[in-house]
Amino acid sequence: MLYKIAHILRDKLSWLWNVIEWMNGVIFHMRYGCKLKGFSFSAVPKGYEIVEIRDIPTDRMVEFFARQPEEAFKYFKPHGFDTGSIKMLQRNRAFLGYVLCDRLNGQIAGYCFNRCFFHGQGFRGRMVDIDYRGKGLGTAMNKILNEVGFGIGLRLFETVSEDNVPSYRSAMSASNVKVVKKMPHNELYLEIMKE
Repeated sequence: MLYKIAHILRDKLSWLWNVIEWMNGVIFHMRYGCKLKGFSFSAVPKGYEIVEIRDIPTDRMVEFFARQPEEAFKYFKPHGFDTGSIKMLQRNRAFLGYVLCDRLNGQIAGYCFNRCFFHGQGFRGRMVDIDYRGKGLGTAMNKILNEVGFGIGLRLFETVSEDNVPSYRSAMSASNVKVVKKMPHNELYLEIMKE
């Protein structure tokens, strides 16, 4: 129910969604901000570094999304990919967005996030750069998201389409999951279980 309401607000009443996002960010930061200070990851794959989205220039993020093929967005539409949308995410204290950078060339190899809510839930998502697919980075980013989400005490959820085979396999191999609900268009609403 909450999932449906969030999508209606985001898609039909964007001004109200923006106000709710701002308020959620303030309350989330009050509740979880101290737990995030100094948080360090242990699940980062060798040869990569994890950087918070707010520490990446906005134009680099826009370029990352523009570089991906159209098919990458068939199942991935969590937010806008333009400069304004990215800047809003970078300012949102309840959006725990991270970029996986290749240490050799500094290129963004992947993007992942937990969209968090002050009541203790987070919804995870990820995208692997077209040039870095097939290297297990989607699974690694799921583990990173689990590490920070569970590390600060969130319950984590995700939607994944069974038709999106790489994302489905990544979700299943990185985490212990429980299917909460089967949704239209072969989508599964998953709860990520703490191991």
